[in-house]
Amino acid sequence: MTVQEYLNDLDFLSIDNDFFELLGIDKLLPKPLIQLSNGENKRVQLIKALMENPDILLLDNPFLGLDIEARDSLNKILQSIVKKGISIIMVTSALLIPAIITDVIELKEKKLRLIDRKLFVPGDAILLKKIDKSLLDELVNNEDGSFDYAIKMKNVHVQYYDKVILDKINWEVKKGERWSLSGANGAGKSTLLSLINADNPQAYANEIYLFDKRRGRGESIWDIKRRIGYVSPELHLFFDSSNTVFNVVASGLFDTIGLFRLVNEEQTSTIINWMKVLGVDHFSNQLLRNLSLGKQRLVLLARALVKDPPLLLLDEPSQGLDEAQAQLLKNLVEQICEHSNKTLIYVTHLKEEIPSCVTKFIQLENGRVVNNN
Repeated sequence: MTVQEYLNDLDFLSIDNDFFELLGIDKLLPKPLIQLSNGENKRVQLIKALMENPDILLLDNPFLGLDIEARDSLNKILQSIVKKGISIIMVTSALLIPAIITDVIELKEKKLRLIDRKLFVPGDAILLKKIDKSLLDELVNNEDGSFDYAIKMKNVHVQYYDKVILDKINWEVKKGERWSLSGANGAGKSTLLSLINADNPQAYANEIYLFDKRRGRGESIWDIKRRIGYVSPELHLFFDSSNTVFNVVASGLFDTIGLFRLVNEEQTSTIINWMKVLGVDHFSNQLLRNLSLGKQRLVLLARALVKDPPLLLLDEPSQGLDEAQAQLLKNLVEQICEHSNKTLIYVTHLKEEIPSCVTKFIQLENGRVVNNN
């Protein structure tokens, strides 16, 4: 389905042309919905809401997953919306409150507190959970030395019909290196990660080496996945949330979406301890879907870590976390890298979220590498 077809039932004439121009919808109309980047999808959802001629616009975390340029663009759009007389109520991170907001309601321990925007201090009274370092030392192994390069790509090219997604990608990641992968929405980051995580069959049409072995030389996708801990917004979106928290974390041992086999006593202990590290052990028997968005993301992070893989692919791991949870995640990644020789690929649009252990950077733009150091 294209954007045009998706919006077809709504009245295009009912909306101010300024919004169409600001959101750049005309250029998106012929694109299939499945090909939209995170930022483009946000713009389509926003225009759909505006076409309903609302008096009040409710926005639930509209800045999640947007790059800097897309966030700036959204701020300008919100300013125009307010000038048209539409009221806005927004749920967002305390660090991403836009200038058009005049009042803040802070929800804490089931109590509401109304604060004048000018008096609101982001991050006030954040309580950080301390990481049990001795427990972490038991869980993190530093012994996987059976490869020299986690990733090698030579002139990688990915194309769907006439649309080039990745072009001339040359990239080497040595064991123990910690990389930041960045780029605007739609730059090709997700496709690049799918080649690494054995989720993209075009890996076989390219010269790609994972853990020193070229793809297509007899290894199964499970041979690759067992050595990778992966978390992403897409995994969260499509994960079967009818599982219990324990089963979700346990499924990471077998790279399945759900638990289909029994776990032994040692595995059970590992699962519970990772839940303790991330502060979700009290929810062990609850269904994943009954947890808050932030806690669900922490559970999926525990799933990525539970098998103690040598390579971590963390794609927007802080998305949906509050300030305390995001800082917990950052501290945890830093400590894991400090006490082990893990290889790390960390994707984020916010520089302040990048862990201090990251020392190498690669940036994509329109499917090409523009920075690699």
